[in-house]
Amino acid sequence: MDFAREGEARRCDMVLMESAQKLKAGEPAPEFSLMGADGKTYKLFQFENATAVVVIFMCNHCPYVLAKVEAMKKLYERYRPRNVAFIAINSNNNPQYPDDDYEHMKKFVAEHGIKFPYLFDETQAVAKAYGATCTPDPFVFDSGMRLAYHGRIDDAMSPEAKPTTEDLANALDDILMGKIVKGAFKPSRGCSIKWRE
Repeated sequence: MDFAREGEARRCDMVLMESAQKLKAGEPAPEFSLMGADGKTYKLFQFENATAVVVIFMCNHCPYVLAKVEAMKKLYERYRPRNVAFIAINSNNNPQYPDDDYEHMKKFVAEHGIKFPYLFDETQAVAKAYGATCTPDPFVFDSGMRLAYHGRIDDAMSPEAKPTTEDLANALDDILMGKIVKGAFKPSRGCSIKWRE
């Protein structure tokens, strides 16, 4: 038993998980129509003119997400001029975790200065369609909405760790240059998504 990892999982109030592969490289992004924290409804086809689309499953309270918020914001600012779309999705619609409800999403966006859409997967159907398992769990799609990279933002795999790689940024650079991403699946790690029974 890795007691350090067990302690991290306790702080998440759930088991520690890594990304699992359901979607494979080259497969299309599953459609969605979800309400954003800004009150607007977002559909996947609205992003079809983007050069790449980053979909990150996350939530409000997970320490793994909180440790990556600044990195996500920096990636958004870095790649927005290159017409890369960023979308965050919260699938933790579980009454046992009220900090992840829709109202708290609004507060999260305001407190952290999130400028990209943060969507509420109320039925959890979108997370299941993508095969998301943990928070954060990033998926990157190319201009044809085909999966090009599924995996970690960087190699800091615990909230206290300092990153030494830029895995998601490197994947985006390859996609924008028309290259196939080497290591298209590098599991992320975080709190498990809180599934409803």
